[in-house]
This record gives sequence, C-alpha cells and structure tokens, in this order.
Amino acid sequence: MKRQLNLLEDEAEKLWQAVLARDATFNGQFVFAVSSTGIYCKPSCPSRRPRRDRVTFFKLAEAAEQAGFRACRRCKPKLATTDPQTETVQRACRFIETHYDEPARLAVLGEQLGLSRFHLQRTFKSIMGITPRQYAEACRTNRFKSNIRSGQSVSAAMYEAGYGSSSRLYERAHAELGMTPATYGRAGDKTRIGYTIARCALGHLLVAATSNGVCAVRIGDDAGTLEADLRSEFAAAEVCRDDNQLATVIEQIVAHLDGKQATISLPLDIRATAFQRLVWEALRSIPYGSTRSYSEIARQIGQPTAVRAVARACATNPVAVVIPCHRVIREDKSLGGYRWGIERKKQLLAQERSQSSKE
Repeated sequence: MKRQLNLLEDEAEKLWQAVLARDATFNGQFVFAVSSTGIYCKPSCPSRRPRRDRVTFFKLAEAAEQAGFRACRRCKPKLATTDPQTETVQRACRFIETHYDEPARLAVLGEQLGLSRFHLQRTFKSIMGITPRQYAEACRTNRFKSNIRSGQSVSAAMYEAGYGSSSRLYERAHAELGMTPATYGRAGDKTRIGYTIARCALGHLLVAATSNGVCAVRIGDDAGTLEADLRSEFAAAEVCRDDNQLATVIEQIVAHLDGKQATISLPLDIRATAFQRLVWEALRSIPYGSTRSYSEIARQIGQPTAVRAVARACATNPVAVVIPCHRVIREDKSLGGYRWGIERKKQLLAQERSQSSKE
C-alpha cells in the first residue's frame, strides 16, 4: 500500500532523501521543482541532483505548474501514478483542462468524480493551494496566451479559449496578463509606460505605471541604472519620463517610507501566476510593523512545503514596498534576502517597528 504523504514541512528531509536516492516508490506521491532551471521532476528522475536550497516539493505536478515550473521532458512527471487522494485531484484537473470552455461548477465536477462538492473543494484546495474555479481561470488564460502566440487573432483566440464574451476576457486581463488582450497580442508593443524617480530614505526610488496602474517600483543607489533596467525589462513598450502624472503616486510611497503613512492604496498593473497572486495577497495582509516567516506564508496559502516557492515569489515581486515582501523573514528570525539589499530591508523593518510603537 502506498505511503500517504501530507507533505508537511517537517517531512521535507524525507522527501529530499527520496530524491537523492532516486526512489521510484515515491513517484506519484510528490514532485520536486528546481528554482534555478524552472523545471519539476518526479523523484526517480535520472537527471543530475540539484542543490537542496533550490528545491521545492509539491504534492501534484499541476501545483508545481501553478507555481511557474514546467515538466521535465526526460522523466515526464505527469505520467507517474498517484495515491487515491492526489489521483482524484489530478482527475479533476484533467476534467477542467478538457472542459475549459465550460463554467467550473463544483456540482458538475463532483458528479464526474463521485464526490460531494464540499469534499471536492476542500480536497482540491488542500493539495493545489487554489480552488477549482481559480484553476479553470488559469487554464483558460493559458490557452488564450498559447493561441495568441500561435498567431491567432484576439477574437479567435478568445472564443477558442472559452471566453463567451470580450467583456469576460478584459475583466480578467488586468490580473492575468498585466495588459489588455490586444496589447498582449502585440507582445506589449505600443504600451505606454510612464515613470518618475525621486530621492527617498533608501536612496533613489523609481515608480512606473501604465494607464491601468503601477507596474514597477524599484529602489537603488543610481537613478540611471534604475531607468536602464526599466527600459530593458519593457523593451517593446514606449517608456517615457512623466514626473507630473506620477507625482501623487510617488509622494504616497515616499510618505510611506518616511513613516508618515502606514498603508499604500494604489491600482496595480502586474502579471502574476495563480501561485504568485496567492503569495502577494498574503503579503499585503501582513500588518504594518509586523513580520511573517516564509513558512507561515506557505501555510497561510495552504501549501506548507512550498517555502522556497514562496521565497521565489517574494524575490520576483515587481512593486517593492507596495507589496511588502520586506516583511517576510526566515523562521529563525534572521532577515533572509531582499532584492534591493539587506540593509534596506533592515531599515524598512526598523522604521515600521518604530512607527508602530508610537501608535
């Protein structure tokens, strides 16, 4: 009888030993993803073993894909057999993927699998970290992206991906694409991005935005370097300085950094996977002046072993401070990493603690 794994954090060492031993008896019970390659494999994969600090464990291949990883072509981890519970969720994923043009109704899905909708919802989210509806939305958006990349028109790609109307697609565009569907079809070409740079307590602060919202917030020592990095990332867009239009936006962020404003309320225009959205929403729920560990965030989003994937989502946060990834620290209370420098992270946390103690 197959061992039942809950994939809790304290079992990570056991799973790692299975990976090192290429233990085929664990195939189908979990997959391991490697941050440096962006690939996930089954335990018995013959590929070279990665460094332990680059590995994250997932109970299902689909969960790894939602976190932004792609399947190994060598070991084909999706073909591995699974235990009954994970196999049920995998069947649910297959059904959703082949019926992406239909609403993801729990009653219909439960009937196909012989489960009550309540049990199905609970089981699916405990393993995948997201609901069946969220998984269906991600599948539909990925199909739209694939259709666009293959050369289809926006309207053809939209209907083939299961969007019944353009309003539904445009409604999801902000969260899923980071731009309108038509703009996505042009690889971001002709998007206008305005930016401004100001001095702040942490050095130079760059804020960039499209007409939909803030798309980048960066901190550094040199304004020229920040500007060059922005233009490099959005190479297909029309990037231009716009101090007047972004004056109130950057003032709000500077006031926050100076401890004069605890919260930041700004519209965002950022691209994210379903997993990144879960992590970033969790980060925005951390109170001003408080911190959470990477493992606490992983547990909060329902994926307790995805600690390294959480850290990766923090590191790829495109809007520093607005999504407060600096409030996430290690389990031992050490600060961990920070894209804009560990000293800035230390300064940010000290400022927040100081202001909170005065209230």
